[in-house]
Amino acid sequence: MPLIYWAGACIIAIGLYILIAHDNLVRKLLGLNVLQVGVFVLYIAFGFLQGGKAPILDAVAQYHVAALPHVLILTAIVVNISTTTLGLALVLRIHLACGSIEEREVTARLGCP
Repeated sequence: MPLIYWAGACIIAIGLYILIAHDNLVRKLLGLNVLQVGVFVLYIAFGFLQGGKAPILDAVAQYHVAALPHVLILTAIVVNISTTTLGLALVLRIHLACGSIEEREVTARLGCP
């Protein structure tokens, strides 16, 4: 199993840890971004073919690298930026409404269990 798969899995694990372990909402967004980058790495790694060439560079090559994962990752990066922007806007509104961005303090002020 290539090293890039392990690297992607480790990046996903680090993102999950950040997402679960921290109460700060900005750090949770950071963990979500790290997790998404790990998914991007894995998805691009799955589209790689050893010895393959890009179809646009060499049309008569024996093996071609799939271009679809790269195109989908470009779309996912745009969605990642939009999600992060929306999340930061929500965190700002939560801070203005509750005076804190710590998850436990916010839920306590809102009366959630």
